[in-house]
Amino acid sequence: MTKASESTIRRDLSELEKQRKLIRVHGGAASKQTISQELSIPEKTTKNLQEKRRIAAEAAKLVKQDEYIYLDAGTTTFEMIPYLKDKNITVVTNGLTHLDALSAQQITTYLTGGYVKHKTKALIGRGALIGLQNYRFDKCFIGVNGIDLTYGLTTPDPEEAMIKQQALHSAQHGYVLADHTKFGQVSFSKIAELEETFLITNKMDKQTLSPYQNKTNIKVV
Repeated sequence: MTKASESTIRRDLSELEKQRKLIRVHGGAASKQTISQELSIPEKTTKNLQEKRRIAAEAAKLVKQDEYIYLDAGTTTFEMIPYLKDKNITVVTNGLTHLDALSAQQITTYLTGGYVKHKTKALIGRGALIGLQNYRFDKCFIGVNGIDLTYGLTTPDPEEAMIKQQALHSAQHGYVLADHTKFGQVSFSKIAELEETFLITNKMDKQTLSPYQNKTNIKVV
């Protein structure tokens, strides 16, 4: 369609990525979202669903019998729930969408408290933060909106960023579940530095992934 060779297009995409105008992904490129952009739960649920399920299945393998874990109010952490059956674990979550699925698996569940952010169905605010401070976890699993070499892990809402920070602080091991579209993106509120967590993601262009692998631990599924 462009009357250009594949090698020319690849070079052009690489140059545009250097200019931070797009992000390279497997098979092409994706536009960078705006700093304030945040999708609703229905919008997030339908995006990259198969990739999210693979990431979630891999994350669930890390959960051992009788552990205490935190599940963030994200669509990828939601996909972990079917894989947690029969592990006799205790879950703390700020995700209202998680409750029915956790109950269906008869998993012991605690809510953080706080007020409801309707767009993401997350419990946030002072009540959620205070509630979360009462717990300690073997592992926590969170989602993010942006993963960037310079700006680290980010999300649009400072209130949600604060809850994610506390969850990471309260856990012996913190894991970030994110598909390839989150790499190279930057949102408004800082959660943590790349080096502070372990990333679980799906396969993507090696050129895109390599700089991140040099800064932190990444499991690719």
